[in-house]
Amino acid sequence: MASLQYPSFPFRLRENGGRRQIFDETRKRWVAFTPEEWVRQNFLQYLLQEMNYPATLIAIEKEIKLGELSKRFDILVYDNNHKPWLMVECKSMEIPLTEEVLHQVLRYNITIPVPYLVITNGTISYFFEKRSGKLEMLEQLPAWC
Repeated sequence: MASLQYPSFPFRLRENGGRRQIFDETRKRWVAFTPEEWVRQNFLQYLLQEMNYPATLIAIEKEIKLGELSKRFDILVYDNNHKPWLMVECKSMEIPLTEEVLHQVLRYNITIPVPYLVITNGTISYFFEKRSGKLEMLEQLPAWC
């Protein structure tokens, strides 16, 4: 388990049609400002500013198929060969990080296999590596490959 120190960032917020929005610098568009989106935006800035992950290799909220179900992952980071490398599941701060949350990202991992998995609610983050078919908890995020 890790408690991350998020970098300072000048997030842009606005009201549009009575709804709060935040500008997603990575997607270059305004999105609904929800508690989960706040966690996602802060975690993205951590990946970009603190971990130096390249923005060009980060995908956000893309649809995947789980059998007949359509789901969306929160953050997917690709390696230098454009292969999925790290998947992040974000929850709002009041959502506890339970086994159910871990199972959610593991289900997504069936469709998009990655060696590294993260679950975070902005306050607490858990990092995992899949090694030899087993899930091992890490102390910190892996350095960019």
